[in-house]
Amino acid sequence: MMRPAFSSTTFSTIAATLAIAALFSLPSSQALADAASNVAGKSTTSTDGAVIFQQVCQGCHMANAKGAVGAGYIPALAGNPKLKSAGYPIYVVLNGYGGMPWLGTMLNDAQVASVVNYVRSNFGNNYTDKSKPEDVAAVRGAAPTMEK
Repeated sequence: MMRPAFSSTTFSTIAATLAIAALFSLPSSQALADAASNVAGKSTTSTDGAVIFQQVCQGCHMANAKGAVGAGYIPALAGNPKLKSAGYPIYVVLNGYGGMPWLGTMLNDAQVASVVNYVRSNFGNNYTDKSKPEDVAAVRGAAPTMEK
């Protein structure tokens, strides 16, 4: 009996199809792995901005808030002019942006205000207007969810 001959193109097509099928068969809980609230050890009960930064943010943005470049790009928070308006970092913390996960389901309004105030007044940033939990509540929208 003769076996059918597969070309390298046919083999690559079969392998790609199987890989895509495997991705779609993952449980939906794994699809949320990018949400910080689903990452073990990434939750905090503190309302101290420095503690929240250390426990949640510095793993990516670095202890000096200068960000990182390598396999990905993590923007610097140090000396960042985009932090001039408190509304921008509040929105980003709540909803994520680019590769940053949303933290709106993990941090309450007081925690978001606290960490935003901390970042905006440290690391070479001197923005003195303080955000309040009420400011965060005004920006907060419905938390993104995955359809099951």
